[in-house]
Amino acid sequence: MTTRRHIAIAGAGIGGLTAALALAARGMSVTVCERAPQLSEVGAGLQLAANATGILRRLGLLDTIAARAVVPESLEVHSVASSGAPLVTMPIGDGFARRYGAPYLVVHRADLQRALLDAVNANPAIKLHLDTPVTDVETLAEGVRLVLSLTETLTADGLVGADGVRSAVRSKVLAGAPALYSGNTAYRATIPAAETPPEIRNKIGLWMSEKAHLVHYPLRGGEEINLVAVVRDPWVGEGWSHPAERAEVIARLAEWPEPAASLISAPSQWVKWALCGTSPDFTWTRDRVTLLGDACHPTLPFLAQGAAMSIEDAWVLAGELAKPVSVPAAFKAYEQARKARVVRILGEGARNGKVYHLGGIAAHARDLGLKLLGPDRLASRYDWLWSWQPAAA
Repeated sequence: MTTRRHIAIAGAGIGGLTAALALAARGMSVTVCERAPQLSEVGAGLQLAANATGILRRLGLLDTIAARAVVPESLEVHSVASSGAPLVTMPIGDGFARRYGAPYLVVHRADLQRALLDAVNANPAIKLHLDTPVTDVETLAEGVRLVLSLTETLTADGLVGADGVRSAVRSKVLAGAPALYSGNTAYRATIPAAETPPEIRNKIGLWMSEKAHLVHYPLRGGEEINLVAVVRDPWVGEGWSHPAERAEVIARLAEWPEPAASLISAPSQWVKWALCGTSPDFTWTRDRVTLLGDACHPTLPFLAQGAAMSIEDAWVLAGELAKPVSVPAAFKAYEQARKARVVRILGEGARNGKVYHLGGIAAHARDLGLKLLGPDRLASRYDWLWSWQPAAA
């Protein structure tokens, strides 16, 4: 058995930290190298369906995370083209957990990251090094050597590049395509729940409009409401995120019906993010190096599966490395096990993005279709996604 393997991970985001815990749970030692000098909050809310929360339960973290998360009572879909009245309301709540075996949670990214980080810091099999970028990688006969600085190197049995959509491991080792702007800008903000209408506070709300949509849901035990407005928009400026003024967001989402209009105007300032992506249609693995999460399949937020895909990747990767096979064979088996599913999810998400942003007659046809579909058949459309279960530990 390969229970004493030493695996290095580049990146201490959701995927990297989850991978470290999953590998350590299978008896391996792990070194995580994070280029940032400290782990800070990036983004705000996350949606975690049963395919992700089931893994967090297996890692012993679900109760900790759930204490600061919310189980929303429903998903309510609205259309600006149809005056904002709900088109379909799909119950979530306890029924979701009974149907899929684990709860649906909405959680602040910082709360999820804190739970993962605390578990990593408490695990003696895991070493976390901040302010430590992986600047080069050399493949050896029986491992890899990571160059961390002019004077510092690290040798491990394999390297997992979990370093995000602009992955240095992808570009330097695996020749993957650079991340490109998708044409969508995400505006994000949080507001106190007490300042919002009571009827929306425990729901996921989706508001669709031509070339834009808005999602809102509760965070932090229901104390805050997370807002994400995605707009088809040219990206202007250097870097990939900037503060955005309230007037900028209102100008792009003008004359929406209530309560969406009040939610949009509530924050004094937003942060805007360029949503970037790259095709997963390349080889993620080369010998003793592989990729995980957004480093190999950046996931746009139209299916609410970005964090979940990183969590799934981490669990499957650890399971393959626990088998009595070589590291290159385990990495290749992991890629083969994951690629078809993530390609489907990326395709479904891209289709959702187009459907959300329809206008004119197409929008009215979409709205009628959702009304006729109803909540049960809407949920059934995603059974393949939410019912996924990892192999036993």
